Amino acid sequence: MAIKEAFLELDVREDLRLKKEPFDKIMSTIKQLEEGQDFILHAPFNPVPLHAVLRRKGFENKSEKVDKKHWKTVYTRIEG
Repeated sequence: MAIKEAFLELDVREDLRLKKEPFDKIMSTIKQLEEGQDFILHAPFNPVPLHAVLRRKGFENKSEKVDKKHWKTVYTRIEG
């Protein structure tokens, strides 16, 4: 029996550096989340517009600045 990770993680910093829009990749990852899994996103900035999109889909978020061009945001599904 495989052990389920507590989260799915995606780093879009390279996509954005190459001027590739990562929205579809992010939404595809969100669709793969299983019950109880968090989504961790690494980006070169705090993705405020994405927070609003995912809030409407039932997620809350917590962002932290890791480095000059590295933000880590954890999205957790709101229970209820």
